[in-house]
Amino acid sequence: MGSAGPNGTHDVARATGPGVVIGRSGASIGRVHFSSSDYWPHNTCLYVTDFCGNNPRFAYYLLSTLDLAKYNSGSAQPSLNRNFIYSMPVEIPGRREQDEIVEVLQTIDDRIDLLRQTNATLEAIAQALFKSWFVDFDPVRAKAEGREPEGMDAETAALFPSEFEESELGAIPKGWRVGALDSFATYLNGLALQKYPPESAEEYLPVIKIAQLRAGHTNSADKASAQLKPEYIVRDGDVLFSWSGSLEVELWCGGVGALNQHLFKVTSCKVPKWFYYLATKHFLPGFRDIAAHKATTMGHIQRRHLAEARLAMPALAVLDELSPLMGPLLDRRVNGGLQARELVAIRDSLLPRLISGKLPVKEARDQIDEALQ
Repeated sequence: MGSAGPNGTHDVARATGPGVVIGRSGASIGRVHFSSSDYWPHNTCLYVTDFCGNNPRFAYYLLSTLDLAKYNSGSAQPSLNRNFIYSMPVEIPGRREQDEIVEVLQTIDDRIDLLRQTNATLEAIAQALFKSWFVDFDPVRAKAEGREPEGMDAETAALFPSEFEESELGAIPKGWRVGALDSFATYLNGLALQKYPPESAEEYLPVIKIAQLRAGHTNSADKASAQLKPEYIVRDGDVLFSWSGSLEVELWCGGVGALNQHLFKVTSCKVPKWFYYLATKHFLPGFRDIAAHKATTMGHIQRRHLAEARLAMPALAVLDELSPLMGPLLDRRVNGGLQARELVAIRDSLLPRLISGKLPVKEARDQIDEALQ
C-alpha cells in the first residue's frame, strides 16, 4: 500500500492499474475507489497496486465493507494512517470464490454505470437543445436565412419566429420577451435545521445539505423534524440549487428529505420544470465565477444575481408546445436516477453478506437477476 502526500507528492510518480484508492483525510477519509487503468494518486490518499494474487476488484469490495474512517490517527485534522489498516484482521476466500463474488457484484455495478452514463447523455442533450433554442436561437437564424431548422419537424419549427428584434440583451426572436430567473421561478432558501430537531428517533427527515446534494443520497445525514412546512420537504424530482460553497444545480433523486440552508428548492407556477431547471443550469458557470471571486471563506451568490440572470423567453404557450419534446428527457433522467438508487441499495445490502460468506453466490445472483428484470 502506497501513500500520496498533501502536496501531490507520491511514493511513485504513477500507479499502474488496476488499483484501489482510499481517501485519507478531510471529507474523503475512508472512501474507497477502484481504477481499472493507470492513475495518478494525489491529494492525500492511500493506494493499492499489489494484490498478492487476489482479485483486485475483490479487494476493492472488501475494503468498501470496512468502516475505514473510524481508523482516524487522532490528529486535529482527521487522517487515515495505513499502519492502522495493516493490523486489521480479514477473512479472504480463495481466488475462484473471489472471482465469482466479483462477477455477481460487477453485474449490478455495470448496470448502475450504464444508467448513470445514460443520464449524462440525456442531460447533455437537454442542455444542448436549450442552448440552441433559447441562447443561440438556431431555429430562428435558420428561418431568417431561408433555411429549414435542423433536427426538428415542421410543426416544431413553426413555433419559432423567422425574425429578430432589438432588446436589452441585443437581438432576440421577434415577439419574445426578456425574463430574469426570479421572474418566472421561485428560489426557496432552506432552513437552519439544527433549530428543528426530530420529534423522536423513529420520526425524522434526513437533512439535505450541500454534501448530500453532491453525493446524491442522504446516507449518514443529520436528522431534522418531520413536521416541517411542506415547502421545505424535498422529494424525488425536485430541482435543488446550492448557492454557496460548491455551487450545483441538480434534479434530486435521493429520496425524501429536509431542505437545509444554503440550498434553494426551485419551483414555478409560470413555466414548465424543464425550462426553469435548464435555465438555472445555463447560468451556473457564471454563478460559480461570481462565487469564486467573493472575498469570503465560502463563496456564494446573492438573490440580486438571480435578477441579473436574464434570457429571452417565448410565450408560455410555446413552452407548453415544446414540453412533449423536453419534458420526457428530464423524466427519463429522474427515472434513471431512481433505478440507480434502487440498484445501489440492493448492491450495498448484498455486499457485506457476500464478502463475509453469509450469502451464497448463487442466491445473490438470483436476487440480482430478479432486480434487473
